[in-house]
Amino acid sequence: MNKEKILFICVHNSARSQIAEAYFNYFIDNEYTAESAGIEPGTLNQLVVEVMKEDGIDISNNKTKSVFDFYKEGRLYSYVITVCDKEAAEKCPIFPGKTKRIHWSFKDPSQVTGNKEEQLEIVRKIRDQIKEQIKKFILELNNNTE
Repeated sequence: MNKEKILFICVHNSARSQIAEAYFNYFIDNEYTAESAGIEPGTLNQLVVEVMKEDGIDISNNKTKSVFDFYKEGRLYSYVITVCDKEAAEKCPIFPGKTKRIHWSFKDPSQVTGNKEEQLEIVRKIRDQIKEQIKKFILELNNNTE
């Protein structure tokens, strides 16, 4: 059976979209799977790697990917979810097919300031916000398929 695909997009695919992809694939147990990509792929955010590991999910080997590469490959998604600010989200390509676009705005972990512990505390909050949004989204998906 082919799984329906979800695509999470942020600017660099270094933090927010990686968190969303990881939690979605961790929590989902049915016919969906998630990928993530960035508008301008960067480098995986090490603070995010650290706070995800604290929650039992290792993303340290993940690579950042380009949303435009996915688009050029003709990939199809049931949902394309942007997790960056609205201005950045507007730069995303429109994928063909019956794709539902959703926008969730989360603070950018690459913009946090302070010493390392202060930065980790803020990134943990962002992680937890994304985690809760993913849980709500999965609940909605499951309610729509029953």
